[in-house]
Amino acid sequence: MQITAVEPIHLRVPIVDEIPDGTLDVLIVRIHTDEGITGIGEVTSQSYVCKACFDAPRSAARRHGLTSILVGEDPLDPETLWETMYYETNRYGRRGAAIHAISGADIAIWDIKGQAEGKPICELFGGPQRSSVRAYASVLFGDTPDDTAELAEEFVQLGLTAVKFGWGPFGQDPDIDLAHVQAARDVLGEQCDLMVDAGHAWDLPTAIRRAELLAPLNIFWLEEPLSQDDRIGYAELCKHSPVPIAAGEGDVTHFDFEDLIERGLHIVQPDVAFCGGLTVCRRVSDMCTRHGRRAVPHCFSTGINLIASLHWIASVPDGDLVEYCLRPSPLMRKLVSNLPPLIDGRVPVPTAPGLGIELDADIIREFRVD
Repeated sequence: MQITAVEPIHLRVPIVDEIPDGTLDVLIVRIHTDEGITGIGEVTSQSYVCKACFDAPRSAARRHGLTSILVGEDPLDPETLWETMYYETNRYGRRGAAIHAISGADIAIWDIKGQAEGKPICELFGGPQRSSVRAYASVLFGDTPDDTAELAEEFVQLGLTAVKFGWGPFGQDPDIDLAHVQAARDVLGEQCDLMVDAGHAWDLPTAIRRAELLAPLNIFWLEEPLSQDDRIGYAELCKHSPVPIAAGEGDVTHFDFEDLIERGLHIVQPDVAFCGGLTVCRRVSDMCTRHGRRAVPHCFSTGINLIASLHWIASVPDGDLVEYCLRPSPLMRKLVSNLPPLIDGRVPVPTAPGLGIELDADIIREFRVD
């Protein structure tokens, strides 16, 4: 089998607010083969830049565009192709947009392999450990604690057993922070896991104080309290925090995650459509298993990301948790026409070959950027 064409497709809603929301602008990737199999992937990054990583022509050594690297290659060996893409983009890649773009290609290549072998991707990874994965709702804090409480009530009605609030007004004032988290806890009760995403709002001393402030509310984890580049700070915070610390959504390649694990991070959060794809996520969860840490997918964009994350984490022995984005964007709710539903707080893992997804052609036509 050979790759015959690579099709990066930019989708963008008419109004993109300047908020931390990956459901408004996305690059999807279709990879076509000479045997009629088409793989689908996603890139959640700066779509214009990542599309250029595909469209760029061949150049001097290690400066090639991804399409020129992939066309003519055999897609049935995804890990070798990942290494090829990583090396051949070395002069402008190794980190940043080039790796983000590789993520979409890697997901699509695994999709092709699964379809060719008649197996869902989780089976390619050694077989699913479970047929469904526990979901945690992921939303921004409300404007006020009362708004946060109303959102929490919606999640109770949905039957969710885990909820994460983040960003919004959180991080500026300890009293306001405590009021929001208390409002959520009062509604959710003690049986529901409550996570808090601080949106890298603090320095190390402040993060330690906030962790101590929130600890009595039984926080399941405190996410990204420090700058993503403050690796020394994370090493110290993980030693002293009374609650588990989570991070990693902004990191790429297994090299970055190896560093976070060595720093003592408790919860490691690769984003499959950003970190380098399924190949990287598999390497990260293997490292977590060896070091006694937990990998949980970051997933806040479209159903492609969600389903790729489900296949990966369902194959991990302790991987019974996935982020389930509840934003109303059509790119999240409608792009994947067979989006897995929430059922009693869990999400079923698709069983069809490859990713097992279908895209809505009308949504692609409506939001495509030409």
